[in-house]
Amino acid sequence: MSAPVLEPNAANLAHAANALREGKLVAFPTETVYGLGGDATSDRAVAAIYAAKGRPSFNPLIVHVGNLAAARKFVEVTPEAEILAAKFWPGALTLVLPRKPHCGLSLLVSAGLDSAAIRVPAHPAAQGLLSMSGLPLAAPSANPSGKMSPTRAEHVAATLGDKVAAIIDGGPCKVGIESTVVSLLNAVPKILRPGGITVEQLGEALQMTVEAGSEVGPLHSPGQLESHYAPILPLRLNADTAGPGEALLAFGKAPAGSLNLSASGDLEEAAANLFAMLRELDRPDFTRIAVMPIPETGLGVAINDRLRRAAAPR
Repeated sequence: MSAPVLEPNAANLAHAANALREGKLVAFPTETVYGLGGDATSDRAVAAIYAAKGRPSFNPLIVHVGNLAAARKFVEVTPEAEILAAKFWPGALTLVLPRKPHCGLSLLVSAGLDSAAIRVPAHPAAQGLLSMSGLPLAAPSANPSGKMSPTRAEHVAATLGDKVAAIIDGGPCKVGIESTVVSLLNAVPKILRPGGITVEQLGEALQMTVEAGSEVGPLHSPGQLESHYAPILPLRLNADTAGPGEALLAFGKAPAGSLNLSASGDLEEAAANLFAMLRELDRPDFTRIAVMPIPETGLGVAINDRLRRAAAPR
């Protein structure tokens, strides 16, 4: 039986917060995508997140907190983190920082590493849950591991509705792709996952170079597996038109009747539409999804990252 889908009013948020304190899982909206939340201090709750998603245990989870002061309880906040938090929190930025000893976070959220990925979400429903529960919430995207992230409550209900105690419906996600993840574990900040905050914005805020690219060795953040964010149908990237049996996911000027991420070429609109439109085209009456080229600039970097991982061999 699928969990109830609840409006984000005070009574429903209090009900969901109580479920979280009891060790249950709750799906809730953020400005990026919907999260599958559980008590980040509870090994049992974090293990339930991994089990619900079918997620590899070496893939860390992001911990959501209400503000920078709450983050200080769990991680060592570096000077660079202070700058980025002041500029982009609450918002679509996750920082990977050294864990404080005996901080209380489950080691499972960090996949056993001495670091933690932490973020302050902007969505009022997420903030309400954090405040009412009094907990840091481990919350990866609320979808089966490797599949498309949910940007609406009905996406969660269709895939993980029987795994949670409640689904808070905050409407469509404004950003529509996951947070940017930045590692501050070394002298030079490194983007581990492109997302809602661009490399240009980060570099401008820090007044220093920010490296882009994946890590070598253990994963310090989610979203780094080669195959990820995938629909059931295979993807063909950089397509001009749809071939026989293909659905076309368009961008900019496109053939009539295609599903268009943004007819005006707006990358913010395209990011917000990406996962919902991929879901709409992921149907058995098509054999493959052809995707038109997306500019590799600004938010296009994050969109193309998701598309390349969705198209990778499985």
